[in-house]
Amino acid sequence: MPAAQPKRYHHGDLKAALIDGAIALIAERGVRGFSLAELSRRIGVSMAAPYRHFPSRDELLAAVAIRALDIFAQALAAEASAADSPQGRLAGMASGYVRFAAEQRPLFSVVFGVGLDKKSRYPQLRRAYENVEEQLAACVAELCPADPAAADQLADAIEATAHGYAALLTDQPGLPSRAAINRAAAQAARATLALIEGRAALSGGCR
Repeated sequence: MPAAQPKRYHHGDLKAALIDGAIALIAERGVRGFSLAELSRRIGVSMAAPYRHFPSRDELLAAVAIRALDIFAQALAAEASAADSPQGRLAGMASGYVRFAAEQRPLFSVVFGVGLDKKSRYPQLRRAYENVEEQLAACVAELCPADPAAADQLADAIEATAHGYAALLTDQPGLPSRAAINRAAAQAARATLALIEGRAALSGGCR
């Protein structure tokens, strides 16, 4: 499906219109090809108008990334909520990770490609990242209650596994089919369960 074109702005919430327009433009050109000048032209405002809400291009990208991370967190939670065990929830998060990457490619590219200094300049952005990480950490902690170091290693391994399947899917030319998305999501879930089983056998800190 082609990326939706941003609507021209007439009245109302300019801040939201800028974020929506930025997402549509990033879908076409990627994060590096995004500019405030082109965004202003697309939505029909003066080149000075965006600066009323965002002092710089990076400020707007940070706002887009925060929205992307909020949607990402919701996608992970929705997939995890169907399971009644920490293993199942983690498998669901891996599946949700892949689906988010495939179905929200512009947002996925912002989450992992924006390259902003979230530690000092954008505390709200840092908090949005932490919200996603805390979902994963909470489930992993249930499996490794006695060994925080093992929990951190398992969380990193699960995230790397999910990201690997997401990258394999989204790096292909063109948009993946529904069948391809379902297959990759299921593979990521199964790989996560296998990873949990394997680490449980190797480490006394995880069950």
